[in-house]
Amino acid sequence: MNHQDLIKACQSEWHDYTQHPFVEQLANGELAPAAYLHYLKQDFLFLIHYARAYALGVYKAQNLEQMRRVLPSLHALLDTEIAHHVSYCEQWGLTEADMQAESEDFGTVAYTRYVLDTGLAGDICELFVALAPCSIGYAQIGAERLNSADTVLEGNAFRSWVEMYGSEEFQDGVATGAEFLDQLLADIELDSPRGQRLCEIFRTATRMEVAFWQQGLDAA
Repeated sequence: MNHQDLIKACQSEWHDYTQHPFVEQLANGELAPAAYLHYLKQDFLFLIHYARAYALGVYKAQNLEQMRRVLPSLHALLDTEIAHHVSYCEQWGLTEADMQAESEDFGTVAYTRYVLDTGLAGDICELFVALAPCSIGYAQIGAERLNSADTVLEGNAFRSWVEMYGSEEFQDGVATGAEFLDQLLADIELDSPRGQRLCEIFRTATRMEVAFWQQGLDAA
C-alpha cells in the first residue's frame, strides 16, 4: 500500500479537510481576521508538538538509515519552519511570547496528543501515518488553491499563505516525506488487519485536521 491508499480510504473526511470553509474563505480573502489570528496562534503551538513527534520518530527508527531520513525534517521544523512562522506572525502583530502564552484550544490538544499517543504506542510507521495528513493535506490545499480560478490573490491579506503552501519548495519537501512514508507502507497489504489499522489512524488524524480548521472559524 501507499499514502494514496490512505487518502482513498477516507475520501469523505479528506474532502471535508481539503475543501473546508476555512480554506475556501482564506483563498478568496473573505476569512475573518479573528479566525486567522486564532489559527496562527494555535498553529504555533501545534508546530511545537509536531517537532516533538518528529523527535519521537528518531527514537522509533528501526535503523540508522531511518534516523537519517527523519532528522532533516526535525531540523527543518526547529531551525526554519517555526522561525518562519514566528516571523510571519509578527506581521500580524503576534510575538513569539504572545503565542507561547496562548492556551491550547481543545482541537489543538486533541490532535497533537493523538499523534504523540499513536507514536508512543505504535511503531515508526504508525507515527508517520498519523503525521501524514498535515503535510500531504497542506500540499494539496496549497497547490489546488494557488491554481484555482476561484482563488483571489490580488488584495488578499492571506495571499502569502496560499503562495507558501503552493510553492515548489514546499511541494518538493512534502513529496520527499511522502516517499519515505511509502517505503514504510510498501510491504503492508491494504486489506490486512495492519493495513486497516493504518487507514483508521490516517482517518482519525484527518478528522483532527477538520476540527483544527473549524476551531479557527468558531473563534471569529
